Amino acid sequence: MDAISRIRKLAKRKIKTIVLPEYDDERTLEAARIIQQEGLARPLVLTPEMVDLKQKERYIEEYYKLYQSKDIDLELVKKLFSDHLYYGAMMTREGLADGLVAGANHTTADMARACIRCIGLEERFTIASSCFVMDLPSAEYGDNGTFVFADCGIIPDPNARQLSCIALTAAELAGKVLDITPRIAFLSYSTKGSAKTKSAEKIREALALLKTLSPEILADGELQADAAIVPEVAAIKSPDSPIKGRANVLIFPNLEAGNIGYKLVQRLTGCRAIGPLFLGLNKPASDLSRGCFAQDIVDSVAITAIRAQ
Repeated sequence: MDAISRIRKLAKRKIKTIVLPEYDDERTLEAARIIQQEGLARPLVLTPEMVDLKQKERYIEEYYKLYQSKDIDLELVKKLFSDHLYYGAMMTREGLADGLVAGANHTTADMARACIRCIGLEERFTIASSCFVMDLPSAEYGDNGTFVFADCGIIPDPNARQLSCIALTAAELAGKVLDITPRIAFLSYSTKGSAKTKSAEKIREALALLKTLSPEILADGELQADAAIVPEVAAIKSPDSPIKGRANVLIFPNLEAGNIGYKLVQRLTGCRAIGPLFLGLNKPASDLSRGCFAQDIVDSVAITAIRAQ
């Protein structure tokens, strides 16, 4: 069974309510119809008539109290909440929805800001990051052609601690959403000290920190991409690697590499790229590309629903 079919099957196990704030986007409306028809989740399209004005005022006051120490003006908060995205994020915070999916009409920066501030950060990590599920069924690498790539959307230049948190949250998503055993590779232009640079040293430190967070996890680094995913290359370049060239969770050293990497793979191979899926929040939320199709929204909702189960 390919990854998309597996995701949709898992989503149906326990139906969750996912809020879709972009009510005026035709792709969102089409996706909601498909989600309802296939029984993947309860899609809550947040139309204007569904916005409770008293509840909206309460959300505005609550948000203002949370962030007034940062010199946020009440009028600015009211302006933020003229966008249904913030209302939907506060609904998710309160548990009136189990998760949120948007981004067809919002930038990743807008999405990240709303989700981090309204939904909040998980105490274990105190950072938000993102990942993509990359599905190329015809490929022999990864997990039958399926990978998780992180971080491809939020943290420009993560330090060692942040890289370790990105790796752990991405691995947890891989286990829950894809039902696979995560095998993590911290990627670099260097394999096992073949280059003596600060960037390679940061990756080695990140691996050590990850091992303290989760001693039993399968992970290795620093590894060049071919040593991470091609067993024959791994046998030459890193014969003692515990993942043996079979990584399915790839951790990029910075945002430039991650964003370039996922887009190259997506465009050159035609693989499905689902995300960005936000990591490290108190409740699941997923961003969308502004060039997304309705089926991309369906898949992001299915993943968000699984994470909420």
